[in-house]
Amino acid sequence: MRYLLYFLFFPVLAFGQSSLDEAQTLISKKNFKKAEQLLSAYVQTNQNDLEGIELYGDIYGHQKKWDDAIIQYEKLVERQPNNANYHYKYGGALGMKALSVSKFKALGIIGDVKDAFLKAAELDSKHIDTRWALVELYMQLPGIIGGSKRKSFKYANELEALSKVDGYLAKGYIYEYDDEPELAEKFYKMAINFGGSLTCYNKLTSLYEKEKQPEKAISNLEASGEKHQRNAMNYQIGKVCAEYNVQLNKGEKCLLTYIDNYSAKDGVPKAWAYYRLAQIYKNKKHKINALKWIDKSIVGLPEIKVFKDEKRQIEKL
Repeated sequence: MRYLLYFLFFPVLAFGQSSLDEAQTLISKKNFKKAEQLLSAYVQTNQNDLEGIELYGDIYGHQKKWDDAIIQYEKLVERQPNNANYHYKYGGALGMKALSVSKFKALGIIGDVKDAFLKAAELDSKHIDTRWALVELYMQLPGIIGGSKRKSFKYANELEALSKVDGYLAKGYIYEYDDEPELAEKFYKMAINFGGSLTCYNKLTSLYEKEKQPEKAISNLEASGEKHQRNAMNYQIGKVCAEYNVQLNKGEKCLLTYIDNYSAKDGVPKAWAYYRLAQIYKNKKHKINALKWIDKSIVGLPEIKVFKDEKRQIEKL
């Protein structure tokens, strides 16, 4: 009888896993609507499959359907109250909903967000994502409803104990948020020296851009490019040169290199590189070249309003 039951249920199990695998594939291709339809049917007939429910919640999250995501994650928390990751996802969906509603409505949600993250942290002393969430939450909340730089640092220190790079980045974030750019720079540099990931370099570049320090941003991008050998860095350097009207020859060279070596994995469409080149030539007062490149950007992405606005500025030269 056991063998008969095995062969009766095996096709169902295989089909179930096949559905989840197909949903994962659809998610990787950003076909969220089709994945949602697939998992809606799957979850209805497999109501005890927590993996399926979690994936269903994830799909809603990808589409910013926070109420629907919350419903799915709440099911997971109720069924496995000692699973830290479920509490983390539940709190994350609640937090995103809080950001999407009025401040008055958000006040009624924040307590549940905090409780979910704190529970996740309590259940798993090594859960890095939860501690990052708490660092950001305590910094962003006003003091009157529980915001606290001291508490944010508590979780940044816990992050540092788990991962020095995450700890340094978290402290850089705290100081940047608190408008202490010199201390933020110090910790972002520590993260680069210890880890050197693209994320570390990007955090420091963003800080320099925010503080209107283009020369430092360019130097950091060049260091990142040397370490990681990514064509995307050429666009980023060109963008800073164009926006801040500095090192224009270097920006021109980097953007032309970006265009020559472009592939889909670089992320930023070539039309944006054309736009940055147009800005550089505008800054150089080379009207003919500027018009040439801005026209190419408009042909590439005709719906982008900023390209057309830029063309009007160039025509006034």
